[in-house]
Amino acid sequence: MRRYGIIGTGAIGGYYGGRLQKAGHDVHFLARSDYGVIQTQGLRIDSVFGDFVLPQVQVYQEPRQMPPCDVVVVALKATQNDQLTHILPPLLGEKTILVLLQNGLGVEPQLTAQFPQTTILGGLCFVCANKVGPGHIRHLDYEAIALAQYGPDYAPQGITPMVEAIAADFTAAGIEIHPKPHLMQSRWEKLVWNIPYNGLSVVLNAQTDQLMANPATRALVEDLMGEVAQGAAACGCEITPAVIAHMIAHTEAMTPYLTSMKLDYDRGQPLELEAIVGNPLRFAHNGGATLPKITMLHQQLQFLNTAHLHNSTPPLYG
Repeated sequence: MRRYGIIGTGAIGGYYGGRLQKAGHDVHFLARSDYGVIQTQGLRIDSVFGDFVLPQVQVYQEPRQMPPCDVVVVALKATQNDQLTHILPPLLGEKTILVLLQNGLGVEPQLTAQFPQTTILGGLCFVCANKVGPGHIRHLDYEAIALAQYGPDYAPQGITPMVEAIAADFTAAGIEIHPKPHLMQSRWEKLVWNIPYNGLSVVLNAQTDQLMANPATRALVEDLMGEVAQGAAACGCEITPAVIAHMIAHTEAMTPYLTSMKLDYDRGQPLELEAIVGNPLRFAHNGGATLPKITMLHQQLQFLNTAHLHNSTPPLYG
């Protein structure tokens, strides 16, 4: 069985890493702020699919303490990616696979420039989960991951053997996972949800059910989704009306949820603004698309992000 390293033991890393360990994998967690609690009390997952506790967890405060891993799962916020040049080298071997479970667009090219010999997979998580305390994850709904291999300039790679191997591990752990042939296509599909709901939840101080219940904001959500489809088309990807309809239905059925960007905003932490909104806008503009409503949303979020940080710094590693 492959050895997994989990970078960031928050909602995403804690949940998926916990499931992998529960299934028998050798999993090593990097966690600075929660290190003491996880070391002494383990990792607790309250899940709609069944609660469990891992009383003994291999957890570390510093990456240099960790062993090289076959697969390194990056579950940090994209705002913390500047730390990866320090975190990753001790964990990477000649054949290590790097899996980015992060929102947005444009993160893989940045890491490829720093680690050109490392195979990178991008993962898009369709999951409702929050960290409610040190070493304590609450999983509310869904858990699916779309997984694809990155190629230069997001060229489609097909479903590679490495994607199939990682997908098999996650499937064996009971996690719903969907191998995909084209990472950029998958990232734009996730942006159909992430741009309107993350952005509007902050600007309008609302959770998902409130945005869907009001006719005006529901219409705005659909307008923003339409612009995401235009941006995707400018990058050679297709977002069909069926994808948009699925995202709307998916959200209507979802447990009322505060988005990750709204939670970051409420905590006074930096928003994943460029990864989720700014980078997709730049990709779309480079392809000739003009997206006025997403541009305005980006400008509003830039103002709120700057005004609300209060010189705070993001937590390290979860």
